[in-house]
Amino acid sequence: MAGTGTTDGAAAGWEPPEGSWASSAARRRNMQAIRSRDTRPEKVIRQLVHAHGLRYRVAARPLPGVRRTADLVFRPARVAVFVDGCYWHGCPEHYVAPRTNPGYWSEKITKNVARDRDTDQRLTQAGWTVLRFWEHESPDDCALQIVHTVTESRAQRRPGNVE
Repeated sequence: MAGTGTTDGAAAGWEPPEGSWASSAARRRNMQAIRSRDTRPEKVIRQLVHAHGLRYRVAARPLPGVRRTADLVFRPARVAVFVDGCYWHGCPEHYVAPRTNPGYWSEKITKNVARDRDTDQRLTQAGWTVLRFWEHESPDDCALQIVHTVTESRAQRRPGNVE
């Protein structure tokens, strides 16, 4: 904040909104700046998948009436792809609980993981294939797995394909 000599907004009379967990204006700005879509790992994977000639929907809801979005959606092939952030989705390899407000964040991450499993189950029951990747995984490997899965799914869904 210009001229106040403080970055947390306390001197300017800032108060967190009712029910907000944000401890300061600076923390609130920081949290609001975190992207929920178009992250760097997503963009790299999308570019590689696109280079293989596949087209997809970005940040789309695979199931109507369910407020859950997948990072890439291949509707005719019924493949939903999620690129999960290590922190927000509780990566067993990289997640480190924060020291500030650990109770809130542990509960938040636990709920995120539970929602992810519920989303996987709902999509699978509806006949979708779900692919989940961690942000730290090789984009090339992720893209190749996506291309293979979508290609196989399209081949199985072709009219006249008897199994």
